[in-house]
Amino acid sequence: MSSAFTKSAARNIFYGGAVFFFLLLLGLTFDTMQTLPKRDNRANLTESVVRGKHIWETRNCIGCHTMMGEGAYFAPELVNVYTRRGPDFIKTWMKIQPSGAPGRRQMPQFHLDEQQLDDLVSFLKYASEINTSKWPPNIEG
Repeated sequence: MSSAFTKSAARNIFYGGAVFFFLLLLGLTFDTMQTLPKRDNRANLTESVVRGKHIWETRNCIGCHTMMGEGAYFAPELVNVYTRRGPDFIKTWMKIQPSGAPGRRQMPQFHLDEQQLDDLVSFLKYASEINTSKWPPNIEG
């Protein structure tokens, strides 16, 4: 028996691997499409949540904070801030920035009105209700 690696053997390995991984991709895609509706909290998506997400994006909150592990690691994870602190704390915190506390990194003042603060809190509440499979690993993010 020849121990040489032939062109036909290489071709068969390539095609077999391509078919296998394509089928694996299809299976994982199907599984994801079946699982997402159970985990993504889409039933609670409101106009206020959408406006809050828009504030999150236009103020570049992800430039300092993380949300579900995505973003910068300069400031705390915010996916569970609603359950940790509550809506009143979040609104007050946003109003008093920058706090001027010595030794702390300072968050900018975004000059949000009451409606914008309510929308941002709605977005953070929505995010806290998403099934993140126990992320972040501790309560403080």
